Amino acid sequence: MTDELRILRSDSPQSASAGAGVPQSLTIARWCAGRGWPVHPLAPGRKTPAGNCAACREPGHTYRECRCPAAGRWCHGFRAATLDFARIDQWWGQRPQLGVGVACGPAGLVVVDVDAHVRSLPRRDRLLPGIPIAGTVDLTGLANGFHTLGVLAALRGATSPADDETTLRVRTPSGGLHVWYRGLCGLRWQCSSGSGGGRALAWQVDVRAHGGYIVAPGTVTEAGVYAVVGEVREPAPLPAWLARDLERTGHLPPAHVPAPRPVPPRARQAVLAAAGGPGVGGRVLSGLLAEVAACAAVAEGVGFTEKLNRAAYTAGGLVAAGLLAEEAALRALRDAAAYARPGQERRYGAVIRSGLSAGRTRPLSPGGHL
Repeated sequence: MTDELRILRSDSPQSASAGAGVPQSLTIARWCAGRGWPVHPLAPGRKTPAGNCAACREPGHTYRECRCPAAGRWCHGFRAATLDFARIDQWWGQRPQLGVGVACGPAGLVVVDVDAHVRSLPRRDRLLPGIPIAGTVDLTGLANGFHTLGVLAALRGATSPADDETTLRVRTPSGGLHVWYRGLCGLRWQCSSGSGGGRALAWQVDVRAHGGYIVAPGTVTEAGVYAVVGEVREPAPLPAWLARDLERTGHLPPAHVPAPRPVPPRARQAVLAAAGGPGVGGRVLSGLLAEVAACAAVAEGVGFTEKLNRAAYTAGGLVAAGLLAEEAALRALRDAAAYARPGQERRYGAVIRSGLSAGRTRPLSPGGHL
């Protein structure tokens, strides 16, 4: 087992480095960014974001006008998350005691956060919102999110996400579980708190998606380690049954939010031509290009840079593996970016070059995995 995998699976906080003098936190941050998951610092020993600078704590200040990200600072939590390896090396190389958080929305992740807190049962209509539980049903033994999620899965004739061995699962220091999935079709799934009074999937089951973050595997806090369960290190696609229940419980944005647009024809043609038709390269990259193109529907605030970076990084891995021609990949990325942000060639050109360069160091396998 590699040092990287040992860290992610560690069940004790005693390991402080990943070998060769590289801090454990830096290795984790690089590992996440290498999968296209933007990362941001957490406070030392905590699961909360590192604090803002003094200027960002002033009344009335918001992330929208903040200059910290441009200056390489990490203010405003997950909104400062990045895939820039130079910045990652700066942040965690200089302060290895920082934890690692992953911004779920830009990463395209939906994480089911299962809690096991000792609490009194809520009203029956709060156990599985939208699913009536008759008063004649015996609730003896039902005590936490593992139970409510298991009941919901059983009603759907499916395996509980807590028992899903096909996807990345991370045990939390409090005895809970984070179950990581890839979102479907570029939809902007929303966060929720299962024990709150608003949007919820099940009691003691939270959802981390757009507008939220999750603690990275291997991160050490004062309470313990966020340790990977089993051998799987990649999120599986969000199960269809779970997607339907998330939609049923309000985890999709209001209807007025613009839907993703298709990949621009020229970009799609370039990808398919480079891959020799609708082969592995085309299938892997076309979905990411669609997310880039969909940014045309909204001027700002949809993670355009992160999505373009992820597409370029993936394209670089495909090129390195011989699954995609570099010239055509570059043309496809530029066409998708120009469609989404016309007139901003200078801005997105640097993102494409950086992403391609980083991606070439991690060739994709024929199955489309790093």
